[in-house]
Amino acid sequence: MSESTEAGSWDGPWYHVHTEQFEAAFLPGAGEVLDAVDDIDVEVRLPDGSRWSATICTVAHVETLMKRWAASGEALGGRYFWCSDGLIVRDAGISNMVQVLGGLIDNGEFTQVLNRLDD
Repeated sequence: MSESTEAGSWDGPWYHVHTEQFEAAFLPGAGEVLDAVDDIDVEVRLPDGSRWSATICTVAHVETLMKRWAASGEALGGRYFWCSDGLIVRDAGISNMVQVLGGLIDNGEFTQVLNRLDD
C-alpha cells in the first residue's frame, strides 16, 4: 500500500492528498483537526480519470449517532445506520482514511466500495 507522496494541500474548503495510486479531495468542517476527523466526504480521482465518492465515518462516530438517535427517536430509535455511499473505518484521521483507500485499491475492492461519479 502506498503512502502519500507529499503532504496534503488546501484548495478552498477541500484538503487534497496525492498518492501514487490516487488523488483524494476531503471536505473537512471549518477548524476540524485533520488527525481527528471521524466523519467526512471524499472524492477520489484515479489515474484513469475516473472519479469516486464516499462518506467515511469511524465506528465510534456511528455509535455516537446511534446513541443520540436512540434518545431522539430518529432511525427507529437508533436501531440502524444507513448512508448511501458510506465507508466505515476503525480509526479517525485523514491519514488513516488515505491508507484505507489505498488498501481498497490494493485488494481490488475499491470499485465495489466507493460510488463512481458521472463525468
